[in-house]
Amino acid sequence: MHSLALRKLFFIFILLSTAFIISACSSDSKSETGTTDDTASSEVPKDGGVLDVGLSSNPNTLDPIKYTGAYESQIIRQIGDTLLVYNKDLSGFKPSIATKWEVSEDMKSYTFTLRDDVYFQPGKYQDGRQMTAEDVKFSLERSAKKSALNRLSGVDSIEVTGEFKVTLHLNEPNAALLAMLTDAGNIIIPKEGVEGWGEQFGAHLIGTGPFQLKDWQTDQAVELVRHDKYWGEKPHLDGVTFKIISDPTMMANAIRSGDIDIATDIKGQNRAVIEKDKNLKLLSKSGLSLTYIDLNNIEGPTADPKVREAIYKATNVEKIVKGVNQWGGASVSYMPLPKESWGYSKDLEKLKPEYNPKEAKEILAETDYADGFKTELYVLEKRSPYAVIFQNQMKENLNIDVEIKVAEWGTLSEIAAKGKAPMYIGGWSWYPDPYFFLNQTFHSDQIGSLGNGRGYSNEKVDKLLDQANTKTVDQDERAKLYQEAIKIAMGDFSRIELDNLDITAAITKNVKGFEVSADGSINIVKPNGTNVWLNE
Repeated sequence: MHSLALRKLFFIFILLSTAFIISACSSDSKSETGTTDDTASSEVPKDGGVLDVGLSSNPNTLDPIKYTGAYESQIIRQIGDTLLVYNKDLSGFKPSIATKWEVSEDMKSYTFTLRDDVYFQPGKYQDGRQMTAEDVKFSLERSAKKSALNRLSGVDSIEVTGEFKVTLHLNEPNAALLAMLTDAGNIIIPKEGVEGWGEQFGAHLIGTGPFQLKDWQTDQAVELVRHDKYWGEKPHLDGVTFKIISDPTMMANAIRSGDIDIATDIKGQNRAVIEKDKNLKLLSKSGLSLTYIDLNNIEGPTADPKVREAIYKATNVEKIVKGVNQWGGASVSYMPLPKESWGYSKDLEKLKPEYNPKEAKEILAETDYADGFKTELYVLEKRSPYAVIFQNQMKENLNIDVEIKVAEWGTLSEIAAKGKAPMYIGGWSWYPDPYFFLNQTFHSDQIGSLGNGRGYSNEKVDKLLDQANTKTVDQDERAKLYQEAIKIAMGDFSRIELDNLDITAAITKNVKGFEVSADGSINIVKPNGTNVWLNE
């Protein structure tokens, strides 16, 4: 593999999201599709074979409460099951271990009825026994209390009300709970396995999923084999092997040479390389990942809404997106919600300010900063291309001198969260539920956190966001409330929306039934109708 230095150099020209999902294809690319051509074909699936998948980062742990990277969740999802899953287009939920669920009138209790035919994979400390409600209680309580990234917040207690029935009691209403329960950190695991392996459980994960862990060669590969007592549709594959290929160019080379069947995180110039290979197919679709520029709403010149409006209208977003993603991989972002979220509305795209440097100068002339000013823009190295183009536009259009401050993640996140960054280029990726994009980055109770370090506050927005999360679980009603909040927030010009990143993967022609998902998850066998097979 190439050195870390080379890897960093490559990533200067592409954009990753901070912890979750990423990448690929512009609206005019011939590859803008997330589905293989065969999904609607009449081909009869074949059983057998091992699917080799390239994974861009080495997993540190597979313990559901300790994992912190999306690449780790890709493996965890194959081994374990959650109570429910998203359907393929992420517009709603489908049963998994839970067959149905009910929400109390006060939205503080969620009751789940479980399948009675779910079995754990056999392991050193248990023999593949049946899963019950007690296992759900143990697993979710463990997540609620010990999750490194708080993947099940707001759960007060979990009550077993039958051998296959369980109720989650919340501290306060939270319509986003179901989305949280789809997280790989909330798979169901056996207590005896956790206690038996202790701190080593993350290297010996046991679940109820379609594949079980067979071998883990650090920095090389994680080998999974089919779980023969899997409760769902029988996997067509005999197994799945995740091969660790951290260098992007080596990832592309690996699928071109036949070393892997699926290559993930195909970005930048490698997109063009894949597209030119007649034996491969590039899958790409808009993902749940945004890039934006936070403007300090509390101190400095940008505390003035007029200054923020001028800056937004002097920013040629289209030129920035095209310049950074010259091989495709992103589209212009019109609002603080990704296109694949069920709360997105094309009707709101008109809210995005039009690029108009002349009008921007006139607006700035109405402020105390008519002649421009000096400021700082904090950015991760990998997002530097955005910063350079923005810097030039501000100097040319408004005589604003922007000093680019490249910082490591730890330093940057602390400065931005504390509101000490005059400007900051951020990325945000999460679930399709608008709560995770809007409540987390626009609600005033998030001031002091990375999501709202810029200090945005609007009582009307707060009220709408609270109503959308605590007053109803009806998705259409919640969407309308979130859309009203977006209308108000966009008028405050608290940040500049840049791009909506795509999710990409490359596959060989032998791979059938595989689709890229907007949330970045690798789905091989899933209760939403996915069951990948190899035509060999």
